[in-house]
Amino acid sequence: MKTILFSTLLASVLTTGAFAQSEINRRRQNQQDRIANGVQSGALTAGETANLEKKESNINKDIRNDRAQNGGHLTQQEKRQVNRQQNRVSNQIYRDNHNGATQKYGASEVGARRENQQDRIANGIRSGSLNAGEAAHLEKKEAGINHEVAADRKTNGGNLTNQEERQVNRQQNRVSGQIYNDKHN
Repeated sequence: MKTILFSTLLASVLTTGAFAQSEINRRRQNQQDRIANGVQSGALTAGETANLEKKESNINKDIRNDRAQNGGHLTQQEKRQVNRQQNRVSNQIYRDNHNGATQKYGASEVGARRENQQDRIANGIRSGSLNAGEAAHLEKKEAGINHEVAADRKTNGGNLTNQEERQVNRQQNRVSGQIYNDKHN
């Protein structure tokens, strides 16, 4: 009888631990999907996405560090902390997706290319071929290009000069190569 009781108790503890791990991973994937959807729809700007992905990356690093210190597991306190962190990021994803700021690409070749690169990043986030840190780094680069394009257009009455278009194209080529490398490493 004691053996059955002990076995049942052990199975319960192991199942609870596995459930908590799978819950963390399920939430992580769900939040990555929500970010990817926001990127693809244009509801998240590159800057917002970079900020969210950096926060996701920090949570992932905390989880890895905590697991390394505890033989591959998280303590109950660490699980509660991860849950609180994931709740905060979840709320930020919602706010950023619904704040009215949208990514505007325009009908130009530059705009079409920016939209294409955002779609590639979104697909990488969704598929898991881009981790949160890689996505944050790429989105930060995209945000920099977007700010430069906006400043150049403001200076030139809404247009880019041929030289500015070539410069943006070179920058987009570099980011495009980085997207490819990050997705295929």
